[in-house]
Amino acid sequence: MINFGKSIQSHFLKKFHWGFIMLLMVFLFICSPFVIRSASADYVSEESLPDLTELSIEDLMNIEVVSVSKKAQKFSDSAAAIFVITQEDIRRSGVNSIPDALRMVPGIQVARIDANKWAISSRGFGTRFTNKLLVLMDGRTIYTPLYSGVFWGTQDTVLEDIDRIEVIRGPGAAMWGANAVNGVINIITKKASETQGTLISAGAGSEERIFSNVRYGGKMHDNGYFRIYGKYFERDNFIERDESRGSDEWDALRAGVRLDWNDSFTILGEIFDGDSGGRINTVTFTSPYSQIIEDDIKNSGGHVLLRWDKYISDTSDLSAQFYYDRLEYEFSLLGTEVDTFDIDIQHRFPLGERQEIIWGLGYRYIQDDITNTDILSLTPDDDEYDLISAFIQDEISFLDKTLHFIIGSKFEHNDFTGFEIQPNMRILWSPKDRYSVWASVSRAVRTPNRVEDGFKIDNAVKPAGSLLPVFPGAGVVRILGNRDFDSEDLLAFEFGVRSWFRDNLSIDVAAYYNIYDNLRDQTAGVPFVDPSFSPAVLILPYVNNNNMDGETFGIELAADYRPFEWWKLKAAYTYLQINLHTDGILTLGQEKSEEGSSPHNQISLRSTMDLKKNFELDLWGRYVDNLTGQNIGSYITMDARLAWKPSKIVEVAVVGQNLFDKSHPEFEPQFLQTIPTEVERGVYLKVSLSF
Repeated sequence: MINFGKSIQSHFLKKFHWGFIMLLMVFLFICSPFVIRSASADYVSEESLPDLTELSIEDLMNIEVVSVSKKAQKFSDSAAAIFVITQEDIRRSGVNSIPDALRMVPGIQVARIDANKWAISSRGFGTRFTNKLLVLMDGRTIYTPLYSGVFWGTQDTVLEDIDRIEVIRGPGAAMWGANAVNGVINIITKKASETQGTLISAGAGSEERIFSNVRYGGKMHDNGYFRIYGKYFERDNFIERDESRGSDEWDALRAGVRLDWNDSFTILGEIFDGDSGGRINTVTFTSPYSQIIEDDIKNSGGHVLLRWDKYISDTSDLSAQFYYDRLEYEFSLLGTEVDTFDIDIQHRFPLGERQEIIWGLGYRYIQDDITNTDILSLTPDDDEYDLISAFIQDEISFLDKTLHFIIGSKFEHNDFTGFEIQPNMRILWSPKDRYSVWASVSRAVRTPNRVEDGFKIDNAVKPAGSLLPVFPGAGVVRILGNRDFDSEDLLAFEFGVRSWFRDNLSIDVAAYYNIYDNLRDQTAGVPFVDPSFSPAVLILPYVNNNNMDGETFGIELAADYRPFEWWKLKAAYTYLQINLHTDGILTLGQEKSEEGSSPHNQISLRSTMDLKKNFELDLWGRYVDNLTGQNIGSYITMDARLAWKPSKIVEVAVVGQNLFDKSHPEFEPQFLQTIPTEVERGVYLKVSLSF
């Protein structure tokens, strides 16, 4: 571990991290008027940008994606199970959050715990703290290193500014590194040149109480563009299973800026602040040994990102990126402050006529400060750790570039398990313009985190005298971290077929078989008496270990059908089977819980219709199978959107969500025992102005 002088550095971070972000954003805002061209200068309006609704299926198959190989390539040339959510998909779905937009993707499991929390996973293993899914936004990793997951309630932006969301199901570790085990979600926002002019949108409804977005984009001298934006929303609470009102209301405010020069230099900056509620079932050490408390969650943070891209030729480029990210997240049982510094460089170049090499280096430094409680704590309460990485990939073309062989690996060193290698081999065959077949074999690891390393939580209390006749005190089920916890391993086999049979029909099918080893479980330790309690209690320890293994297999299908020019249908189907084993070791039984916390079957069907007189009608039906490990039944729901554009600059939309029933539960967390609420039927009105 590299030591920068912890006391000096912590003082610097606490004093100056917000000052640095605010100073940069104020500077950019003040300087912008001096570099904006005169009002009569031309600029690129949003109306002049390509409309994805007018693209043919063949054009959509040729949309460029970057997440598979860290380079721009056609969607149809990607040797991976990839799905792209376009800006048009987001607009016409009527969703108001990134998690809800991810429900479109086959292979992705999205379940809402309450009004401000989600369990999101790829190919299973979903919890509120899912740790096998890497999420990025504009090249910035947004999972927290505390538990290798994502605080989805802190991840947001103006949805109209998202260009696309690229979702890889399956390992992406050879390019993106540890924790890209079951998938990668890459959220890519538009360039500043694509958001010129003014956007104002606002709305209100039954669940979406009020929301508003304001964004302005302009042009600077020397081929530079900028945008500044702000967003605010308030969301109502859901109901609990007894139909009483929950306390999980949510509000958040954020503001940001983006500047682009000559398509080669980018600066991004953002700050946010949010408050949300909920309830937690926590332990007490006297009768009745548990209590439900109100949870007031406060989160705030910000980031600055700088990126430089050097175009050399169609087959060669160089890029460098740096970002600083600050997150403060506090709830009733724990408070966290995390600072992340990350630098990354990447180079692509040809090697002969048939080979292309991509390689890169990266370094990440993380410092955290934890506020512990008696029930939940991390040891030590402040720490610093780093990650050093390198990757290389070689793509070789054969048979007049109809056959591609890709081999590469990520090499990483972390402070928990040391050196990790994550190789990958892929093959893509495209014998015809409208048909391709791909296959891959990959190794990926999910490295330990701070929670697994030095964690303690008192999870349940057994009544006094109920454990041993000779011991009159209560028993405490305590889950503990393990300094020797190892990385979880995945060996993945994938196969896919992608085709567009006619100009109005495309089908994308992926199948996989995953073998997991060293999965996390909690193994029973030796009980002991803790005399620090009064009266003394018997501790029943369960320690994080790597005694679970298993297999998953499944099929994912996406289809796009356009029976008429004005009517489009998009369907997605997911089948998933999870089998886990612990070899008879005494555990908390989480293998059955994890097997039954992901639906076996999911179906999504979206219909978009362009009607006369500038009306749009969009319908989205979904079926989600039951969760056998959580006593949650299957459900069918429908969203509907009716929009009208009376002019080029005005759009009015009415959106109904979860229309088929008054409310339904989607997920029940097993850890930190958040009291779940049921997703309610809702309707809202939205008005957008763009000029």
